[in-house]
Amino acid sequence: MSEIPTDSHNVSQHQDSSSGLTTRRGPLLRWFFLFFVVLLALGVYVLVQRRTEHRVLAEQTEKMAVPFVSVIHVTPIVGGGEMVLPGTLTAYVDSPIYARTNGYLKKWYKDIGSHVNKGNLLAEIETPEVDQQLLQARADLTTAQANLNLSSITMARYQDLLKTESVSKQDVDNANGDHAARQAMVQSAEANVKRLEELESFKRVYAPFSGVITQRNIDTGTLINAGNGGIATKEMFDLAQIDPLRVFVSVPQSYGPSIHSGLKACLELLEFPGRRFCGQVARTSNSIDPATRTLLTEVDVPNPSGTLLPGAYAQVYFAAKLTDQRLTLPINALLFRPEGTMAAVVGSDSRLNLKKITIGRDLGTAVEILQGIAPEDNVVVNPPDALEQGEQVNVTAEKPERSPDARGSQGSKR
Repeated sequence: MSEIPTDSHNVSQHQDSSSGLTTRRGPLLRWFFLFFVVLLALGVYVLVQRRTEHRVLAEQTEKMAVPFVSVIHVTPIVGGGEMVLPGTLTAYVDSPIYARTNGYLKKWYKDIGSHVNKGNLLAEIETPEVDQQLLQARADLTTAQANLNLSSITMARYQDLLKTESVSKQDVDNANGDHAARQAMVQSAEANVKRLEELESFKRVYAPFSGVITQRNIDTGTLINAGNGGIATKEMFDLAQIDPLRVFVSVPQSYGPSIHSGLKACLELLEFPGRRFCGQVARTSNSIDPATRTLLTEVDVPNPSGTLLPGAYAQVYFAAKLTDQRLTLPINALLFRPEGTMAAVVGSDSRLNLKKITIGRDLGTAVEILQGIAPEDNVVVNPPDALEQGEQVNVTAEKPERSPDARGSQGSKR
């Protein structure tokens, strides 16, 4: 009876220890679960953060791949100024002077820069072969004349003898035929002498017109070959007539109707600031060059003092006034492609539209635009060569500027 309480006591102690263990495990499980949730949340956060970083990096990379460009607007030319175009001065007459006979240069009398008049002696050539041929031809002519004289005497005698029937008619005919042949031989010898005399006269080279010697290619002792025989045969002198001067101007097709013979035109050169040299339009080609769409125009300008030099560049001011609206664009806004000259225009969707443009006058740092773009177009300045049609671009936040102002003809000076 005394053992029963003991077992009950043990059972009671076992139950107490089990309940205490259960009580201790409960907080541990809760802490473990909480730690697991924190780790899970941290992993999800890290994963989301990495995905966000990758997405931001991809967006930034894509954004950086889109080029940034600056844009400007075309500028209208203010006022109806003079039509100003570039021109090139050339001599009114420019002729290479070749020798007409063979020999060696004996002496030259005019050097580069020398002003000569028509008929002035430029050089002398030694022609020993031609001289000897002329002497031989004159001797042949003397022989032919002597034979003709003898034939004339013989013919006259035979005609007298025929009257007395001392000779036959055949002998008289033979004498007459011989006389005619001797006459032909004399004429041939005379022509040969005249030819050689003309050839020998070419040993003296004269100026064919008044002008300036611009080039001398010979010196004393130089072997001279007759004529223009190709590369091996160079001209002796270059002679240019510089009063008046011709100025050739390529006038854009759109301005062609304003050009006519007699139109006043003045030249300005950088080396003569403040001075104008005026002349008038002498003629035009009356046809448009299909390659450049320009009208070749010649302006004749008096040059009595020789101030203007052939080959110089000049700005030509035509008296024709331009009253229509004209636009200008700086040169650094142009794209030169195989299809032609273009301008890159940014549309409202920030995409490029490459427009082909037609250029008029060259205004120095800018060009005149005849067609292709409108005043409201946003034109890319300094466009990269790699730009393509429809390409996405980023426009800088700066307000679009206008191209350099051009007032009348002032913008055309260089």
